[in-house]
Amino acid sequence: LDQCDHALDFPDLPRDVRGVLLAQKAVILRRSGQTSKALATFGDAIEALREVPGELAKAYNNRGTAQLEYGDAGAAAVDYAAAARQFATIGERESEAKASHNLGYALYRAGDLVGALSAMAAAHRVLGPISPVNNAVCEQDQAEVLLTVGLVSEGTARLKGAARDYGSRRLRQRQAVAELALATGLRNHDAVAACTAAKTATRRFRALGAQRWQVRAEAEALAAQIELGDNRRRFIQDADRLVDALQEQGMRWPATRTRLLSARVALRRGDLAGAKGRLAGVRISGAPLDVRLLAADLRAELASAGGGRSIAFKHLRAGLEELHAWQASFGSLDLQTNIAGSGVSLGRRGLDLALASRRPATLLEWSERARMLASRVQPVRPPQNPEIVDGLAELRGEVTPQREAELRARIRELAWQHGGSREVMDPVSLGSLQEALGGSTALAAYVVAAEQIVALVVTDSAAVWHDLGPKSELDDLLAGLLPDLDMAASDLPDPIGPVVRGGLVSRLEGLATLLVAPLTGDLGDRGVVLTPSGVLAGLPWTLLPGLAGRPVTVAQSATSWLARRATPLRTASAGFVAGPRVARAEDEVTAAAKEWTSAAVLTNSAATAEAVSALAASVDVLHVAAHGQHSAENPLFSGLQLADGLWFGYDIDQLAAVPDVVLLSACEVGRSTVRWGEELIGMATAWLHAGARCVIASAAAVADQAAYDALLTVHHGLAHGLEPAAALAAAVPEATSDRPPVPFVCFG
Repeated sequence: LDQCDHALDFPDLPRDVRGVLLAQKAVILRRSGQTSKALATFGDAIEALREVPGELAKAYNNRGTAQLEYGDAGAAAVDYAAAARQFATIGERESEAKASHNLGYALYRAGDLVGALSAMAAAHRVLGPISPVNNAVCEQDQAEVLLTVGLVSEGTARLKGAARDYGSRRLRQRQAVAELALATGLRNHDAVAACTAAKTATRRFRALGAQRWQVRAEAEALAAQIELGDNRRRFIQDADRLVDALQEQGMRWPATRTRLLSARVALRRGDLAGAKGRLAGVRISGAPLDVRLLAADLRAELASAGGGRSIAFKHLRAGLEELHAWQASFGSLDLQTNIAGSGVSLGRRGLDLALASRRPATLLEWSERARMLASRVQPVRPPQNPEIVDGLAELRGEVTPQREAELRARIRELAWQHGGSREVMDPVSLGSLQEALGGSTALAAYVVAAEQIVALVVTDSAAVWHDLGPKSELDDLLAGLLPDLDMAASDLPDPIGPVVRGGLVSRLEGLATLLVAPLTGDLGDRGVVLTPSGVLAGLPWTLLPGLAGRPVTVAQSATSWLARRATPLRTASAGFVAGPRVARAEDEVTAAAKEWTSAAVLTNSAATAEAVSALAASVDVLHVAAHGQHSAENPLFSGLQLADGLWFGYDIDQLAAVPDVVLLSACEVGRSTVRWGEELIGMATAWLHAGARCVIASAAAVADQAAYDALLTVHHGLAHGLEPAAALAAAVPEATSDRPPVPFVCFG
């Protein structure tokens, strides 16, 4: 810095030389953590370099980085875009790609995940092959975005790989920055791993003498410890020290976050006045979303501790509205459910407060809000994308593992790029729900909290609260349920078969005793709409005593159920598909098709992905009998085995139109991956998000003959005007020890 100042004192410096010196001084100021001074110096440099595009581009690029560190992602994006334009004018392709990559990172920090990944991926294709360090930088920043959208395994692997690449080249500061990024990205996913990564980065920065970076790593380590419930008194003093140090660097929002966390420690230590005082000085206007959501959660926690439950609800609603406004900008189901993690703590706190309130209307509201972290966003049909269609077609063929990974990443990236509706559904009120139910339907909302299970039964005339018991009892009954169902569907010889199926029957009776029997008096003989917590996602509700034989629909929420009933169900035409290597599949679809006046049937080599897509877009009712495969890592890569390979969840979004009713006679595809406690995603959810009104599927294996018999009966009912849940109720026999179970469930 002294040398820069000495050079700047030379008399009669040409304007461009002064600009270069100022830009270099600003870089040193930024790297030493003096962000505010750096920004001012960059401003002077840029004014002096207006006629020197190459140097001007560098100054814009470096000021963008300083803007990011200062917490102004919008200003950073403007600078990076300007840098890319200047580099383009002088033909600096590599530097243009670097500026575009930086623009992607700024867009990520500003909340534009789609724009971020698009810009970063394009830049990576230019920069990655140039050098291992360039590749590591690209991998590191893309990994941060992936962690934000909930792809924890992939994001963690990329960041760890980037840190290793830096370390192998002895780039210790970059290695520590990558470890700090890992800690930040894991904050909402794995606080233990986040704490470990932050402490490792802290030690590395300390060894390098990078005190200002060390402060940032210490703040992240403190945040992780507080997230883990560690509320030691000294954390408040540590936080105060870190807040001062971060503010000195111009790190406004990290400082604000740390101050909020110090208030949380005070609150949890019983110091309500201290927590309130710390919150009073916090200003979050213009803050990143994660800081605004933390503030809403903390203010709700403080209000609740002081007995102000209504004020707490107000803060929680406001926080969730901000989250949903962001979510509604994305059209992808995958992206919407992934970023729902940002609102989990708000939803859980609201649900806990609702349980404490003992008020049915409040429990219904927060039952809906907690399970609608993604599904409140009104879905929008994306435009058909030829590149996605081609990628899925290639993925169905023989590809190497590396090519498969590339295709999956590209398809996911393209699917994320379509915009959302920007429309958010308000949760249905108790009064509106009761009016819509009529006398023939009841709703049962199950809430599984940390220690207890509660159900709310809503009819047209009453709303009754049921305390069902401890969660531990449910955990014991759910353990091994899916393996039991799969085994019971197998062709087992006597005397093994009756013993296995008898064990399943006992488990189902236990579940019914816990979950259904206390509700039967209020349910009466009505059909039932169920809105279960995520932990109950794999339950074969139609087999539970008390529900067997009655129309049962499993809905994402009461709000979405009502929305789907707004228009009449279309069941005028039907199409049938039999996949390869499934015993009786062709017999099943041929026999079921006879229940309809006319129906299209695809079997054997004719049942290709292209043909099935065309059929699905042209009928009201679609029945597919095929082997199914559920992908827990990315549920939209779950699929149905057709003649030319898997027909994926991503294929559904590429359909020109979707059927109202979908029947999936395939093992596993009724399964859902539980994201963020209440949000479910799988093939059934993908169909519903695309616009289907109802999906009949099973979370477990189904014996071929049992599926044949049941689904023929369902089609008979549908063809004669029954609603899907009623047709399924007539088709599913009670579970007994002398025959395989039929665990089909009606979703939607």
